[in-house]
Amino acid sequence: MNRLFKKRQNVFLKLIHDQAALTLEGLDALKTYLDSRDPAASALLDAKEKEADEARRILIDELNKTFITPFDREDIFSLSRTIDDVLDYAYSTVSEMQILKVKPTPYMQRMASLLRDAAYELSMAVNSLEDHPAVSNDHAQRAKALENRVEGVYREALADLFSGAEDLKHVVMMLKLREVYRHMSNAADRGDEAANVIADIVVKIT
Repeated sequence: MNRLFKKRQNVFLKLIHDQAALTLEGLDALKTYLDSRDPAASALLDAKEKEADEARRILIDELNKTFITPFDREDIFSLSRTIDDVLDYAYSTVSEMQILKVKPTPYMQRMASLLRDAAYELSMAVNSLEDHPAVSNDHAQRAKALENRVEGVYREALADLFSGAEDLKHVVMMLKLREVYRHMSNAADRGDEAANVIADIVVKIT
């Protein structure tokens, strides 16, 4: 009976771990796509986004039928949601690039590299959360620092983008690129939110 109870307690950590791992794989694929425009990387990102959605659906189902959880229910839900959002925005980035026929820019490549590193830090933070909360918090803070760097590149990209419109065609391309940059900025924002949730959990359990 005790073993069954312990297994129920840990299912949430496993599912969030799965989400974080899939998000890291997805962000790896995003980086690869922006570096090479390899269709296989786009397909991999699409697959990882679907797998992560399934892990989140299972987690919500578990939350709905479980009264006792290892952390606050709201924190579990929020951490799952924000990690899921990171991958969703990565997927939206590639999807809109393909729909709008936008080619990768150096700014996108820099942002994707930083987002991938932030996803790695979030994954490590989740892995350490139960047994080494202080280490988990360190990784969360690194993820937040990377979010700030993404926002710095985002502002650089916008400044360059609006430095001078030459004609209507240029204006249209500006608007398309801005949409893609915005998705990447939103991915960084959600990563920052996930790091904040981890930090809150650490405070509550230590």
